[in-house]
Amino acid sequence: MVEVMRLSTVILPIHRWAEGQKIWRRAEDLGFHAAYTYDHLSWRSFRDGPWFGAVPTLTAAATVTRRMRLGTLVTSPNFRHPVTLAKELITLDDIAEGRVTLGIGAGGNGFDATTLLKGDEEAWTPRERADRFGEFVHLLDKLLREPADATHEGRFYSAREARNLPGCAQRPRLPFAVAATGPRGLALAARYGQAWVTTGDPKLFEAGTSEQSAEAVAGQLTRLDKACAEAGRNPSELDRILLTGFTPDFNPALPASRRGRPLDSLEAFVDFAGRYAELGFTEIVVHWPIDDSVFAADQAVFERIATEAVSRLG
Repeated sequence: MVEVMRLSTVILPIHRWAEGQKIWRRAEDLGFHAAYTYDHLSWRSFRDGPWFGAVPTLTAAATVTRRMRLGTLVTSPNFRHPVTLAKELITLDDIAEGRVTLGIGAGGNGFDATTLLKGDEEAWTPRERADRFGEFVHLLDKLLREPADATHEGRFYSAREARNLPGCAQRPRLPFAVAATGPRGLALAARYGQAWVTTGDPKLFEAGTSEQSAEAVAGQLTRLDKACAEAGRNPSELDRILLTGFTPDFNPALPASRRGRPLDSLEAFVDFAGRYAELGFTEIVVHWPIDDSVFAADQAVFERIATEAVSRLG
């Protein structure tokens, strides 16, 4: 197992701040390493309910917490531009006093991909998303590392003497946690990432088993190591983050024999997380419970996991 396994949470931006701030404070009190939120315009079954902006939510969270890291899982190019995002990130990192991690990914289909389309415009193809993602990460890295005067003229994005003074509170910039499973995304993680993020293999969520899911993730780790070797990077330099909730273990529609029900008890979670710790993961992220949703869980059990699981994995 890894020397230290970190446990973090995702708090969806669905709560008015009068209630939401209590959750973020509670997450810090429980000892979570980090609390992330999703950066979407809306998301899946939550589309018809409240959904607030990620950066303002994290900014507010930074003012009511002191120790816990904060971040996105994940931001994508779907509705973001590197120049404006960089300005928001340096502001957020300043307010949070250097506690921000940017989870970043290529994005996908759904509301984020279609909300800004005009007329008969079509959503980007997977290839175009990958093309944009590569340029997006490159330019964002440049903007955050060169706050005085960053210029770029690319195929999709440009910047002319962009200024982001005084730069990030963290030097040379805040860390990137790159979500990727394909070869191009893994190459970006190897080149620019301080961490790599996976949700497992989505094809196995409905038809796979816990064992098959772990095997698929092990394959992703092998490909990540290869990408690091090709980039001349030591793989141990990257943290490995598993965002849970999207493997067969968490699918309530599957029979018990094919899933692990990790949030049903402390013992079940330790068994689940231990398997991924043995694979080399350094951080496990669980969703804060939401009643009547795919993320429903017993709050008391969840809080026991938050406070006791890490010591059982050390």
